[in-house]
Amino acid sequence: MERMTRRQILVALSAALAAGVDTAGQTPPSVRVYRDPTCGCCVLWVEHLRKAGFSATVTEVEDISAIKTKYGVPPRVGSCHTALVGNYVLEGHVPAEDVRRLLNERPDIAGIGVPGMPIGSPGMEVAGMKPGAYDVLAFDKAGKTRVFASHRR
Repeated sequence: MERMTRRQILVALSAALAAGVDTAGQTPPSVRVYRDPTCGCCVLWVEHLRKAGFSATVTEVEDISAIKTKYGVPPRVGSCHTALVGNYVLEGHVPAEDVRRLLNERPDIAGIGVPGMPIGSPGMEVAGMKPGAYDVLAFDKAGKTRVFASHRR
């Protein structure tokens, strides 16, 4: 059996590592955000996504509840804006790290969301206020929810 040189081993290892790279090394897909034109925290959440490397387009709508109904957001998960990424719905102030996890794991769910507008979630940072703990909920097309991620600050 022929022995590989150090250079051949490094080239083979580099090729194997490159083949195993997932979406973390690629540009994340575009996020389409629907928001009420008067909501400022939605703008801050979009900035959070863009700083994390996401591309985001924003559509202002007068009736955000119609968007939530159209995309099957359960009332329990509702927040101030709704977004789409890949085949998933994002509701509210979901951290970019959880969006990446969603896209990497590709679970069989309709989407994820942060109910309400918890202080300390992306876009809801308030100077002088202590960030609170909050959960990101996964939801399916039937409206069933479960905890997708917990954030304890």
